[in-house]
Amino acid sequence: MIEKIGEFSREVIELLGLDVPEGTAIFLGESNRAHMKSRHPQDYEKYIGRIGKIVTYPDFVGISEDDGSIEFIKIFKKNVKVAVRIAVDGDYYARTLYEIHPNRVKNFAKEGKLFVLDKRKNI
Repeated sequence: MIEKIGEFSREVIELLGLDVPEGTAIFLGESNRAHMKSRHPQDYEKYIGRIGKIVTYPDFVGISEDDGSIEFIKIFKKNVKVAVRIAVDGDYYARTLYEIHPNRVKNFAKEGKLFVLDKRKNI
């Protein structure tokens, strides 16, 4: 089953210079779930119920230099990253979900690889 978990906001599109219309859907498919469970099972169990909140109300966003995925990072007690990539069909899917060390977030932000979102909008 494919589930819509969020959509691209104007703020994320502008910060990252994305060429997608505002409101473009972000999905989670069964193969994505299977990948997350196999690669990061503890993180999957802890955060899968919050994946929609992570992509809808991220604290940081960026684009991975490694594979071009769009990174959404939300700070709970730990920093949690969801990476989203475009599929062959042209839709966007969450590909991975895991905790990321606070120093990595801090360094990436300092280097201009991650952007802070307007906290007032993160309700």
